[in-house]
Amino acid sequence: MPAPVDPGQLRLLALIQEFGSLTAAAQALRLTPAAVTQQVVRAERAWQVPLVVRGPRGAKLTEPGALLAAHGRTIDAAAERAATEMAALLGHLSLRLRVGAFQAAALHLVPPALIALRHRHPDADVSVVDVMSIRGLDEIVARRLDMAVVATWGPAPALPPEISPHRLLHDPMVVVLPDDHPLVAATPPGAPLRLERLRDESWVAILAGHVAREQFDRAAGEAGFTPRVRFETESYDVAQALVGAGSGVALVSRLALTDTPGTTHRELVRPRLHREIHALTQADTALTPLVDVFLGLLRDVAHERTTTWHEPPASE
Repeated sequence: MPAPVDPGQLRLLALIQEFGSLTAAAQALRLTPAAVTQQVVRAERAWQVPLVVRGPRGAKLTEPGALLAAHGRTIDAAAERAATEMAALLGHLSLRLRVGAFQAAALHLVPPALIALRHRHPDADVSVVDVMSIRGLDEIVARRLDMAVVATWGPAPALPPEISPHRLLHDPMVVVLPDDHPLVAATPPGAPLRLERLRDESWVAILAGHVAREQFDRAAGEAGFTPRVRFETESYDVAQALVGAGSGVALVSRLALTDTPGTTHRELVRPRLHREIHALTQADTALTPLVDVFLGLLRDVAHERTTTWHEPPASE
């Protein structure tokens, strides 16, 4: 096996060839001439051939020395390319922001924050993708996203140590009813309802298998009834449109309310169902500073929205 090659020796020989002098090479490396001479001696001992010929007018390389110097220039060129590419990458990362968000967040939280970000950083390289909450964590772990806005309907899942959760808001579930529903006429505007009073209704529900549906089915069971689900959908927007068409009632998150014509909503007093909305990021965001900027803007948007919400009273 040949002895390991010292890249520093190759670079030194390239400098000696470029400047024609050990002293000039020493100045370029910020070393003393004596230190450079010692390195040449070590290189010649390692390669077991003369590499440098010293004379009154400077230094020249032997044929073996010139061969090694050519590889030294390759190393220098590669080092320069590495520095240039690293600077470009860090510059790109400083402007990059890849966001994933579930539908309601993509509609109601992300756009106002994006507008504010554009004002602060007009050169930002931003992309946004629609990502279901159950896939958000995987996208962050795989580093395909810099931030994922996700919703959870129960205990927060355990996260790997390299991922940080950032709470954005507590999103209560509300009942959306046709505005001519008898319960709307029978209760004061804004009065909350108990879920058990809706036991005989036809429901527009989230598709079976989703965690939101599991929460609803569990709450209905605890209220003493099995809901009659007439329509199923993955979208709260679709659910509200169906309620507006008189097809039933629906549980919808407060964030996702769209004030669809023909509908109104009531808070739930018992049980107070809700979901939590978080932003997931890498724990270390030093290379992507726009993540922290955008997180602050999302928190501002979430706070502005929740100031218009009202907690239901303790009883009807």
